[in-house]
Amino acid sequence: MIRSKNIVFLLSILFSSLGFAQGSKTTTIIVPFASSGTVDIVARQLAPDLSKLLGDSVVIENRGGGGGTIGTTKLATSNPDGKTLMFHHMGFVFNPALYDKLPFDTRRDIIPLASIGVTPNVLVVTNALPVKNVSEFLAYVNKYPDKVNFGSGGVGSAGHLAMEMLKDRAHFRATHIPYKGSGPAIVDLISGQIQVMFMTIAAIKPYIDSGQVRAIATSGLVRTPSLPTIPTLDESGLKGFSFEPWYGSFAPAKTPPKTLDQIHKAINESLKDPENQTKLLAQGLEVKPMSRAQFADQVELDLVKWDKLIRKLEIKAD
Repeated sequence: MIRSKNIVFLLSILFSSLGFAQGSKTTTIIVPFASSGTVDIVARQLAPDLSKLLGDSVVIENRGGGGGTIGTTKLATSNPDGKTLMFHHMGFVFNPALYDKLPFDTRRDIIPLASIGVTPNVLVVTNALPVKNVSEFLAYVNKYPDKVNFGSGGVGSAGHLAMEMLKDRAHFRATHIPYKGSGPAIVDLISGQIQVMFMTIAAIKPYIDSGQVRAIATSGLVRTPSLPTIPTLDESGLKGFSFEPWYGSFAPAKTPPKTLDQIHKAINESLKDPENQTKLLAQGLEVKPMSRAQFADQVELDLVKWDKLIRKLEIKAD
């Protein structure tokens, strides 16, 4: 009997050390994209601090595919206990208009939790294009509309919709060339196979710095610290033009408000860390915390805004 009790005791210690003991806690952050993308980098940067602040083991689960809809479906059907969260970008609000039918209801099944930051895009052109600023670009594209192709990481991607927004505002024509990811598009931009793109700063800055492509404007209302010498589109004559994709976190609907408040507080605390801010800025992401209500209002505003534009332009995801 004594020996049996000793065995049970030793097994309990073993399982405890492996994290299987009763009361062990894990928070899963779903990233609805492949690893190494900006959303994944953001989640992994904040995970260690969130683990300390929440008192949980935090793990990242990459669920890529369907423009983020596969991972979002996983979140929408998860237990609303605060143990499953999702990090996403502004593509979250594009999808209801891009897809005819989603396996979840964006407003009913998911709760906006916390804003992380914004990342203005940069308008870049191939060096083969004889333009150095927005005015010259618009003059060229209006004179030679059939000679200008713009690339993106795919139909319905942020780069695609940003350019459609610019075309709609500045009243010019250009042909969309969708790629399977931004990498091949950048290669063709450098070689001159396509003429222009909207890109995230993190993805294109090395090529700007090396002189392989030319940056002519950024898309925020104020200049970004990542590219302080590049004017904004607003400065360049398109007054009020603003495209600043946000990054944020989400939770399943019916998660208790007290739990949401605790997680929101932890995320905002992690964003105060100077090291986190520096590393996120290196990705072109400017930290921008909000209250839960403010972020929910931002998401709702963008759901309405992008639904209107996407349907007007009749864009559908592949």
